[in-house]
Amino acid sequence: MDGSLTIVLDNHDVLSGVCGANDGNLRVMEEAIGGRISSRGNELSLSEADDKTRDLFRAVVEKLADAVRGGESPSADFIKAVVETASDPEAPDSVDLFEEAAIQIPRGFGRVFPRSVNQAKYIQGIRSHDIVFCVGPAGTGKTFIAVAEALREVLSKKRRKLVLTRPVVEAGESLGFLPGDLAQKINPYLRPLYDAMEALVPYETVRRMEETRAIEIAPLAYMRGRSLNDCIVILDEAQNTTKEQMKMFLTRIGEGSKAIVTGDATQIDLPRRTESGLLHALKLLTGVEGLHFAYLNTRDVVRNPLIKKIIQAYERENE
Repeated sequence: MDGSLTIVLDNHDVLSGVCGANDGNLRVMEEAIGGRISSRGNELSLSEADDKTRDLFRAVVEKLADAVRGGESPSADFIKAVVETASDPEAPDSVDLFEEAAIQIPRGFGRVFPRSVNQAKYIQGIRSHDIVFCVGPAGTGKTFIAVAEALREVLSKKRRKLVLTRPVVEAGESLGFLPGDLAQKINPYLRPLYDAMEALVPYETVRRMEETRAIEIAPLAYMRGRSLNDCIVILDEAQNTTKEQMKMFLTRIGEGSKAIVTGDATQIDLPRRTESGLLHALKLLTGVEGLHFAYLNTRDVVRNPLIKKIIQAYERENE
């Protein structure tokens, strides 16, 4: 046997939807699955693949075909999510990652799909709990998913306001040496939050939300003394909070509000012998009813595949 597999689809329209414009979806599938994929007539063929890859190809094509019949136009994110789910033996059959966990942002660029079971559980945890902690290495989508879900809630009028905050902690460069006033000094620290928003909705939407004060972005120190009601609040880079700052933040959450705390336990920039507020909270609050803890790992990395290899190399060094 040459290791090939051919799947016959219902009609050419379904095939076109699966393949995408200029067969772009096939290239995404090739990268995610492995093997050469080609189309002809109503057929999709995978060549030179082992049994596991052929089974994965069959499962992914069936899922994509079902999505096309249901009116979906599979995007690269959708395909990668399908491949990840189909190849994960731990994926629970009862969880439909694409219907239950997909994030549809009003006036956004398109639906945001979880790329892994852990990401799907993270999204579901945000929707079902008032306070959520998400811990994972760089590139796992911690902030991106939090911002996407927060924009969905605010733009669909479920929450009054989106508040984005992070601790201002220098990593080798002092704020005092950066040019400009305070707003200009803190902008580099808050820029990743803007990047996430601008990848999800048009810039005009972000600008309009700022003008109407539906978005507020501020350093964590500015949260002291406030009570945040009917908001969705994201604390990013929480590994760089102190115990006192974390307690202060968590006690700001008022009536009708939801808080998402994200951080990477491997990138702590606090002074030596200063305990991370995130790590302290994870130990102290585990088991408290009403909180949700999501843990992402290298399998959930969604940036350049090289990032996953880099993270794994650093993890091996620390073993």
